[in-house]
Amino acid sequence: MATSIPVEVLSAVFQVGELGSETDQRPTLQVLLQQTGDPDHSPGGSTWSLPGGDIGERESLAAAARRHLGAQAGLTRIAHLEQLAVLSAPDRVPRERTIASTYLGLVPRDVPADPAATAAWFDVDALPALVYDHAEVIELARGRLAGKLSYTNLAFALAPERFAMSELSEIYTAALGHHVDATNLLRVLSRRGVVVSTGTVGRTGRSGGRPPALYTFADDELVVTDEFATLRPPP
Repeated sequence: MATSIPVEVLSAVFQVGELGSETDQRPTLQVLLQQTGDPDHSPGGSTWSLPGGDIGERESLAAAARRHLGAQAGLTRIAHLEQLAVLSAPDRVPRERTIASTYLGLVPRDVPADPAATAAWFDVDALPALVYDHAEVIELARGRLAGKLSYTNLAFALAPERFAMSELSEIYTAALGHHVDATNLLRVLSRRGVVVSTGTVGRTGRSGGRPPALYTFADDELVVTDEFATLRPPP
């Protein structure tokens, strides 16, 4: 007799935010986690997990992912959401076999990062212990993000609507894990028509100087271009 195997959705949602003191802040890639309140179901007694859960009878996988993000983490503004992989190892969840459809989500830097009381943002390089295989999902999502940043305009989903190139280089640096020069980034992205000038300027930074020119992405949906050599990690 055939048995019904539960299916869940899990979402690794990233945003670039600041960590550190008020005088020494650094942009970092952060992931949204929630407290499960069920330490008995995880090795080490972890209570942190990716947002997710079951799928409604007449609900698509993506719709279920968005529903859980809103209900569990208070997150309703997601600029990009795409399916990552299906995890089906028989023992990935103890006690009951469960298949997971996983998602990568991105939130722009200027969207308020105020999650629900049971959720919090964590630096991807300083994560707490996570339940089951959720750390693996985060690594899959990081790899997908880094890969797509090198040949698409996907950074539109992490950047504010208008930005100085210094801010955009901070976003790329945080997402890729290595320095991305602002001047080279502007040259590459403008040549391919990924970013365009708004004809306006922003506020002068703390160190003074000329107000920075502001740019915006030409498209607010995913567009494939070609590989950006400037985004490759240094040798």
